[in-house]
Amino acid sequence: MEKMDFVIIGAGVNGLAAAEQLLERGASVTVLERGDVGREASWAGGGILSPLCPWDYPDEVTSLAFRGMAQFGELTDMLYAETGIDPEYEVKGMLILPPVDVSEAVQWCNFRGVNIRRVMVKNEIPGWRGECLLMPEVAQVRNPRILGAMRKRVVQLGGKIVEKCEVQEFVTQGVQVQSLSTSTGEFRADSYVLTAGAWSQSLLGRHALPVELKPIRGQMLLYKFDAPPLHHIVLQDGLYLISRRDGHLLVGSTLEDVGFDKSTSEQAHADLLRRAQSLIPALAEMPLIQHWAGLRPGSPGNVPVIGRHPELANLWLNTGHFRYGVTMSPASTEILINEITGAEQPIDINPYRPRR
Repeated sequence: MEKMDFVIIGAGVNGLAAAEQLLERGASVTVLERGDVGREASWAGGGILSPLCPWDYPDEVTSLAFRGMAQFGELTDMLYAETGIDPEYEVKGMLILPPVDVSEAVQWCNFRGVNIRRVMVKNEIPGWRGECLLMPEVAQVRNPRILGAMRKRVVQLGGKIVEKCEVQEFVTQGVQVQSLSTSTGEFRADSYVLTAGAWSQSLLGRHALPVELKPIRGQMLLYKFDAPPLHHIVLQDGLYLISRRDGHLLVGSTLEDVGFDKSTSEQAHADLLRRAQSLIPALAEMPLIQHWAGLRPGSPGNVPVIGRHPELANLWLNTGHFRYGVTMSPASTEILINEITGAEQPIDINPYRPRR
């Protein structure tokens, strides 16, 4: 098989973003995906472009997430213009209902220049009224649509995508990856990029990093209204409701440490629906359109791993984004490409570097 400049392992949002950026720079790129393109954690999430309560996370998470958030408008405009697929990027704002430590949230946001304010909600949420917090600049995208646009853009630029191709082994010699042994044959490149999310550690095998990267299951529910039932994203104590332009409503999400089990459960369905019904009572009479689960790439503190592998000089990593792979993708890809090309970094990247 033809030797490429780069082979990327994993065709989620970060794999496709890396492919697009490398192709724009003139590299030849093949992307390998064990299943179907963009059908794992990137597809399964809700598309909220913000940490849910940013004051609950370390600065390593929020600085990367907010840098990614700031780039999303331009990214989605480009994708829409080049591919004709609208990612449905919308600045909707996020309402955060009690329980929440208002003083901590306001202090954190004011110190960092993040727009937040106290508001009184009377009519927007059928089952709730009272004071809450509003982060008016929080945006959302529709995950399947942005992934479809990114895939199309990679192909437009000459990238090759191979689906149903499971990597079985990194064939190494000294400090170099020589090739990849896969279920569909051998792939060779000058350099390799691992963006395989929850599967990254198992793929690395004896070259795995000394950091706990593991799958964390999240289950979601989908309903359909005649018109969008909410004006804002709504968050309450870990439960979120996301309204789409066409009236679809997403309800999420669970956090379950169950290994590589993507099955759904009636218990999760009941728990999510009960909580969502308290805010939108009409859900009690509505049919469930879809119930799915995805496997997030869990990492300590939600801090991803980005950079050159500490032992293999031509292997690069961009993984472990936990809940915020889509939100962080523009910024984490920027860091990755800068590491590969030797360009100056826009922020301190030491917290993300792979270590032995």
